[in-house]
Amino acid sequence: MQKPYLIGVTGGSGSGKTTFINKLKDIFSEEQICFLSMDNYYKPREIQEKDENNEYHFDLPSSFKRKDFARDVKKLMNGEVVRLMEYTFNNPLASAREVVYRPASIIIVEGIYVLYFEEIVKLLDLRIYLDAHEHLKLIRRIKRDAEERNYPLEDVLYRYEKHVFPTFKKYIEPTKFQADIIINNNENLDGAIKMVMPFLENKINKQLK
Repeated sequence: MQKPYLIGVTGGSGSGKTTFINKLKDIFSEEQICFLSMDNYYKPREIQEKDENNEYHFDLPSSFKRKDFARDVKKLMNGEVVRLMEYTFNNPLASAREVVYRPASIIIVEGIYVLYFEEIVKLLDLRIYLDAHEHLKLIRRIKRDAEERNYPLEDVLYRYEKHVFPTFKKYIEPTKFQADIIINNNENLDGAIKMVMPFLENKINKQLK
């Protein structure tokens, strides 16, 4: 097997990164594509920075275990298995489980700072940025945080206004111009999946030769 083909997928909160990845997971097996999420590299709540209102800020570049993430990307590229505990977004109703990432022909790394962390960018073979209107991203985040993370609406709105949107404009949106592919997700991702699926299949076949 040749060196794995590394793809980075990024975009603002609510742009559809997780939905895009899940659609690909329904098509490709774990042996074909390994999906590594930056979400599992959040630092513990108690050591996160706080804002001017003494609220924890989880949307800064420093919110993540950056060195650990880069280390594990390189381990996967070197054919090593990565094991870590799932991050549960401080949801008291959720129980963390061990997540195992195994090397594959293609490795897709996903997260809001995939194109911001230079040590990751220089490893990527392809850079994908998901884009969507701001009001749609907010609606999606409200729905997700209520259903999946048990967050109250007031908290979601506060964090979007004070943390998510400002850090998106400062750190994440500028990385759009580094992307090889920009995917519009204002309606759905069906067209994007149809576009990338043959490309991924071709890469997998070439990697296995």
